[in-house]
Amino acid sequence: MTAAPRRFSSWPAPLRWTTYVAAALVLLLVFLLTVSVVVVRRSWPQTDGELEVAGLDGEVEVLRDEHGIPQIYADSVHDLMIAQGFVHAQDRFFEMDVRRHATAGRLAELFGEDAVETDRVVRTLGWRQVAEEELTLLEPRTRELMDAYAEGVNAYLEDRSLSEISLEYAVLDLSGLDYNPDDWTAVDSIAWLKAMAWDLKGNLDDEIDRALSIAAVGAERTDQLFPPYPYDEHPPIVGQGAVVDGVFEQDATSSGTRLPQRPPLGPQVEAALAGVRDLVDGMPALLGKGDGIGSNAWAVSGEHTATGAPILANDPHLGISLPGVWTQVGLHCREVSEACPLDVAGFSFSGVPGVIIGHNADIAWGFTNLGPDTTDLYVERVRDDRWQYDGRSLPLTVREETIEVRGGDDVTVRVRSTDHGPLLSDLAGDLGDTADDVAGSGVVPGETVRWDHAVSLAWTALDPQPTADALHALNLATDWTSFRTALSDFAVPGQNVVYADTEGHIGYQATGRVPIRKAGNDGRMPAAGWLKENDWTGEHVPYDALPSVLDPVSGMVVTANQAVVDPGTSGSGYPYFLTDDWDRGYRSARILDLLESEVSGGNLDVAAMGRIQTDDRNPMAPVLTPYLLDVLLPPGYYSDGQRLLRDWSFRQGPGSPAAAYYNVVWRELLARTFHDELDEDLWPDGGQRWFAVVTDLLTRPGDRWWDDVDTEDRVETRDDVLEAALKDARDQLTSRQSPNPDEWSWGRLHRLDLRSSTLGESGIGVVERLFNRGGWEIGGGGSIPNATGWDAAEGYDVVTAPSMRMVLPMDDLDEARWINLTGVSGHAFHAHYTDQTDLFVRGETLPWVFSVDEVEDAAEDTLTLVPPD
Repeated sequence: MTAAPRRFSSWPAPLRWTTYVAAALVLLLVFLLTVSVVVVRRSWPQTDGELEVAGLDGEVEVLRDEHGIPQIYADSVHDLMIAQGFVHAQDRFFEMDVRRHATAGRLAELFGEDAVETDRVVRTLGWRQVAEEELTLLEPRTRELMDAYAEGVNAYLEDRSLSEISLEYAVLDLSGLDYNPDDWTAVDSIAWLKAMAWDLKGNLDDEIDRALSIAAVGAERTDQLFPPYPYDEHPPIVGQGAVVDGVFEQDATSSGTRLPQRPPLGPQVEAALAGVRDLVDGMPALLGKGDGIGSNAWAVSGEHTATGAPILANDPHLGISLPGVWTQVGLHCREVSEACPLDVAGFSFSGVPGVIIGHNADIAWGFTNLGPDTTDLYVERVRDDRWQYDGRSLPLTVREETIEVRGGDDVTVRVRSTDHGPLLSDLAGDLGDTADDVAGSGVVPGETVRWDHAVSLAWTALDPQPTADALHALNLATDWTSFRTALSDFAVPGQNVVYADTEGHIGYQATGRVPIRKAGNDGRMPAAGWLKENDWTGEHVPYDALPSVLDPVSGMVVTANQAVVDPGTSGSGYPYFLTDDWDRGYRSARILDLLESEVSGGNLDVAAMGRIQTDDRNPMAPVLTPYLLDVLLPPGYYSDGQRLLRDWSFRQGPGSPAAAYYNVVWRELLARTFHDELDEDLWPDGGQRWFAVVTDLLTRPGDRWWDDVDTEDRVETRDDVLEAALKDARDQLTSRQSPNPDEWSWGRLHRLDLRSSTLGESGIGVVERLFNRGGWEIGGGGSIPNATGWDAAEGYDVVTAPSMRMVLPMDDLDEARWINLTGVSGHAFHAHYTDQTDLFVRGETLPWVFSVDEVEDAAEDTLTLVPPD
């Protein structure tokens, strides 16, 4: 499934420069926290009573339920946005502040020199500059709500000391931080959308991995590691329709010729790409896990449900963090009108106004990552501050950035760019020389010129677009037409958006700006930047040509990052290239099977949807287990482990001994098969791509991959590897858990630990214990609907997970259910810091009421915000 998120283990280890000086003060703080709840509670939000808030025109009520989830009521959108900004800042301002420092390349200002590398990457990509340009593109109504939201954040910050804002600031203050938060701005909100685009950016890792794999084992064997999508086995999201005259028509059957695509010129400097990969992998978890993350979302029409009304479900899978990426909220105009049209609830990003995923009174929507190929790496030829293109020597675009470093000297970053994008390789050091070029050098005719190599990144997210307009319009959409219109501005990251409404309709719309490439570039591997046939055309797949469907014939829309459409053969398939690196559809196929089973039993309701979200059947286990059972092991000690697999249901509940044994076997199989020939950065993570790879190899018992090249005196086969993996798994679990296989459990291996991405990674144990929480034993696994992903190259701990779950019945929105991975609070020790995690791990959800009467009945606290006198 996914590679492990590279924890920024030294971040903010920049604190280490003050650690020895501040240790006594930190210990004193811990002592005070232990003996005095006053210190702990100082930054906790007021949730009852009355507060004056600058900027309000009228009175606003914030009703919180027993889990602290706010529902906000006001008489204008302006006041709703001020209140949302105020409430977000109450609950999570430190998280918001760190995020804006991260997206501006300013982490070193807070955390010192060890944050410089991340800042250099972000400055090179220019996220902040793009966000500033995007602000100028927004519609006036979007700009107004963003400014009002910022006004609310700043009203909260006014006259508050660091320790009154968060415990993290109190710790940093003791370590010598001289800091006052800047006012919040609309650009700070927009910039966070760049981080989410980076998190879900597409196939960048696969581009590099293909090139590095070719360098290691050649093109033919690399093809085995990147098998094609199984369209016949795992149906795409949209199974009907075609593009006709530039528009996707769901009832059409033919769409013309696919745009020409062919592999680009093979990379000549594969080894140099490793440096760029290290930069990408070194980005902290705060800025997203990156390639490979999945999600589940589906909608089922009323013809299949127990109530006769549509039901929509969604659970996006992201890297785990504390606090979690989402915070729940409701935003309600007391009287919905043209002047005050907002009546919406769902999951929001702290720092961003409105709701990202959720529902209003008329429609509901959910997201999964479309995963279109929106990034390309180009191997460029550069010399000094010039680059070669189409036989000419052209000037590079050059700018300088200055990074302020806490406790250290400023760092200057010199950013060079070609027309394709910024040179990421400048951050990785010297990449070596390419071949001499004589003809057409563009410097001195006929003179031999030596060009150095560089690697640039083309990425659609670096082209300013008004995605924030789409988010606001989505909150206000009332039907399929306005829903689709809203999403037309949704540029990055490209998403599958599932739809349901109270009129009984369901639907699906693909979104995002997907580049159209010239004939020389198929996006699968880095391309030669000096050849113009490898460029993007400057055009994008038209929005109207992106796949969509309203009320599909099947009565179901299931999206789990599988292929969107079948490209088919020339003349009959989808004409635009979206990507070849889809998730291979194990989750989507399982979800569809479960839905059909529930439909046939007449039981498809909200509870059934929740059961599907927490399904833990491993799709690879039925394939691999028969081969494992065919291995003859010595009776007794080794066969005692193997016997667990004989009656195993392939379910991966936390208490399952068989799941524990199987997954240790799986990890050992991957290590013994691939580690000897692949560089460590290419070791299998064990996810969906590797399911497909090993499924094929199991039918080839003598394939070269099974042989261990480090054993010169023998050639291993499939059965040798399986036997060794079975034995190793028995030994490991005996050592780690018990000599008795019946006492093994998957959950004791597969633990969920939630870590603060800042001080929780400080390297100072006593500080980390303040902010981190962990020890949850959880079921599921990679490429399973309950997608608690782990990285076989690293261990068994959870590294990605459903970041939330929601189920929405469109006939009664008060019967909806939701759950967050953590809680709404970002304050350590607060009751709502991780109060939803225990429920989440058990597969439970919370009531999600919407009507004002039900919200009032569920309210535990009421805070009234009033304008200043």
